[in-house]
Amino acid sequence: MSNELSNLSGSSMEKPVRVGFQGEVGAYSEEALRALYPEASMVPCASFEATFDALSRGDLDRAVLPIENSLFGSVHQNYDLLLEHDLIIVAQVQLRIRHQLMAPRGATMDGLSKVLSHPQAIGQCRDFLRGRLGQAVIQPSYDTAGAAKDVAQAGDPSLAAIASKAAAAEYGLDILAADIESNHANYTRFLALARPDADPEDGLNPDTLEQGAFRTSLVYAQKENVPGGLFKSLAVFALRDIDLLKIESRPLVGNPGQYVFYLDLLGHRDEERVRHALRHLKEVAAKVRVLGSFRAGQTLE
Repeated sequence: MSNELSNLSGSSMEKPVRVGFQGEVGAYSEEALRALYPEASMVPCASFEATFDALSRGDLDRAVLPIENSLFGSVHQNYDLLLEHDLIIVAQVQLRIRHQLMAPRGATMDGLSKVLSHPQAIGQCRDFLRGRLGQAVIQPSYDTAGAAKDVAQAGDPSLAAIASKAAAAEYGLDILAADIESNHANYTRFLALARPDADPEDGLNPDTLEQGAFRTSLVYAQKENVPGGLFKSLAVFALRDIDLLKIESRPLVGNPGQYVFYLDLLGHRDEERVRHALRHLKEVAAKVRVLGSFRAGQTLE
């Protein structure tokens, strides 16, 4: 088994790494970034695609991006971008998402006419918005922290944003209502990405990473769409008692009616049974790519 298994907790960062995230300062992605890379130089990026591109070019050393929310499911754009870029997953962390309604000083809930936030945050706060802010126009924004920044710059007490406590503090906004998400079991899983030639341990905070079993992510395409094809591909793991944590299908671009499958399993790619399962999968699949083996990471409340 590789040194990645045995040396993870003892690694240290010799120099600050540049870690990118999508959004403005105060975004939830920034909180996940700080948990994984507390000493990093933080680099906000305008979009998910821009973050992937910057990492691939070498402008960043790492990137921390959301991949799945417990209420709204997968971030499909990032699954597609993982397939397009030659990058690896080196860590993950799960963050409890707490949404706050914030506005400039002097604002009141009755006086609000417009609320800005990311579409997912708006959806996650639907019950509150319907029940308490029926008079307000709900306007989607590219980012929760970006919405808070825009509201702060406007200085209009009739405007509000839904974002994190960190965003309220960063942009000097008052919190009018706290923890307004409809379901408080609201968690987002974030991945840390690196280029394939990088030391996967470089800069990671060992205190944030679970010391238990590893998780491996991979993507594969079937040779042909025939009855039982998917069953045969998944059976390579069942035969070896490998626990599958997640399976996600995405359309194969340029091939209508065909799909690629993203799979998360419990175990490290260097473990004997996982190694044999992957070799077996390559025999029954058209293409297999391992995206990374990494510690699961803590759930941050």
